[in-house]
Amino acid sequence: MYTIYVGNKPIILTTEIEKETNFKTFLLKSANIGKVIKLLNTTGLEGVHLVHSNKDKLLKLFLKLLPNVVAGGGKTYNSNNEILFIYRNNKWDLPKGKRERKETIEESAIREVEEETGVKGLSITKALQTTYHIFKRNGKHKIKVTYWFEMKTDFNGELQPEQSEGITKVQWLDDAASKKALENSYANIKLLV
Repeated sequence: MYTIYVGNKPIILTTEIEKETNFKTFLLKSANIGKVIKLLNTTGLEGVHLVHSNKDKLLKLFLKLLPNVVAGGGKTYNSNNEILFIYRNNKWDLPKGKRERKETIEESAIREVEEETGVKGLSITKALQTTYHIFKRNGKHKIKVTYWFEMKTDFNGELQPEQSEGITKVQWLDDAASKKALENSYANIKLLV
């Protein structure tokens, strides 16, 4: 089972047909993804199930429905065990960005965290789950596939929000502040933190 978000509403890829309540169910092979996105954006539906009989093909078939943007990002801890957050588009988020040519996804993740926050001396400690969300750019929907990594750093210099990317704040947040920030964040970020 996979979850792809449209805003904070899920598209759940599954092999099981469940009784519809506040979800609508479609067959993955025949679903019109534009109509599914519109339904989620314009109705009170809580989410959508896209069903296919072969669990090994669920994600592969779904990713063929729209252009993919591959990104890398970091859930970064400092020596005080605080998490590095950015504030962009009036939401708290974790730093992430598009992979550039000839970069490994790990290199992309480190570069993006550095560029968006000014933090240096990053090292990856482990891979985290991959997240998926649909966004619209230049009138076209795309699927962002973000590979996340847990990172550590001893950096204690000045944080520098990448304003050209719309980032207005960068902060290290402790557990209590992280929980508060997640109240104004994205569903994918809530999964990671």
